[in-house]
Amino acid sequence: MIISKKTLYKAVSTVLLAGTVSFQAQAQHLDRIIAIVNEDIILESELNQRERLFTEQIQSRGVQVPDQSVLRQQVTERLILDSIQLQLAEIQGIRVSDRQLNEALENIAAQNNMSLTEFSAALEAEGENFANVREQIRREILISQVQQTNVNRRIQVSEQEVRNFINSEMADGHDQAEFMLSNILIALPSQATPDMIQAAEAKAESVYNQLLAGAEFADLAVSVSNAPNALSGGELGWRKQSELPESLAASLAGISPGQFTRPIRTSGGFHILRVNDQRGGEVTLVEQTQVSHILIAPNEIRTPEQARILVHDLRHRIREGQPFGDLARRYSDDPGSGSQGGDLGWAQDGQMVPEFEHVMKTTPVGQTSDPFESRFGWHILHVKDRRTQDMSAEMMENFARITIRQRKFNEELDNWLRELRSEAYVELKQPSRG
Repeated sequence: MIISKKTLYKAVSTVLLAGTVSFQAQAQHLDRIIAIVNEDIILESELNQRERLFTEQIQSRGVQVPDQSVLRQQVTERLILDSIQLQLAEIQGIRVSDRQLNEALENIAAQNNMSLTEFSAALEAEGENFANVREQIRREILISQVQQTNVNRRIQVSEQEVRNFINSEMADGHDQAEFMLSNILIALPSQATPDMIQAAEAKAESVYNQLLAGAEFADLAVSVSNAPNALSGGELGWRKQSELPESLAASLAGISPGQFTRPIRTSGGFHILRVNDQRGGEVTLVEQTQVSHILIAPNEIRTPEQARILVHDLRHRIREGQPFGDLARRYSDDPGSGSQGGDLGWAQDGQMVPEFEHVMKTTPVGQTSDPFESRFGWHILHVKDRRTQDMSAEMMENFARITIRQRKFNEELDNWLRELRSEAYVELKQPSRG
């Protein structure tokens, strides 16, 4: 089974949040240093390798590759930002477990209808080193974790914001309108002078006029955008309108798929958004299951085999008539639900791991499942009831908090990255040509 490079790049990008990170080149010659970034260095072989990789990715999307000087500048900045974030991960002790990494790789393989072994073989057949791809994905997950950890610390969601959201017209339904977006950002520094603002606005207007004249949005994003996703043609993926900063969300009114907005001023600069596709916007009913569980997990004093034996013994005792709740209180390793007799309340799609959701959906109301295993350990489920309903007040509040936080995260991430870049020691060297 052979996987094309175009398919590979598309598959890998589905789990990467900020593009593909660099990995050390195994150079056969003396490398030149092109940049010193705090305590790290960036080698010319890394720049050349990343430049070749992005060129192939851009071409696989059918986007025009920019001039080498423009591409090299974009790639160099990406390498610098990656280096700063990876160093921060080391300082903060942030790690990616083997389980996280294996799950990401298995997801990529599954998207190509392959096992992990088949996917590895397909990579090798295409001339890609599986160990390098594995390391590349590990670093991207690590960067994502650094961003989540540090940016979320800067975000606060007040009760008033939640109430305002719930009372707003955006909260009319849980299934909010979603847009598949691309963006171009002409960035401004945090302390921009009037001349800087005027120059950035003029540049944004020039880009807008080029789009009106028929220029490809993705080509211009690669060439001129200052956003972290520039080298992916500005692709942002699917975003709920309510997750965007208010000025950007408002600009999408009346914009149809294939159209783009005028330049929009935000604290980070001037944005131009393109709507690639749109979906949703109607109220949908949610199927929920009222479920209890008993979790038996291996630990320091209980081996995996002992956990398996215990959970099957508990299932036998339930068949013999012992109350599920009593056994959950006594034996369950989930302290939150165990003290409540195993009660997890009302659950719906996306809240539980796939193994749990599958058994929860296939167990009849009033019945108890056979033991099954997830990454957390062994479970027994008891399904109490099912219902289909619109959003409850509690669920809407949770939805509001998540949406507001995501909206703020998207905006604050750009600010945080700019601060990281401005505070870092970066010394650029002149790379050799060719």
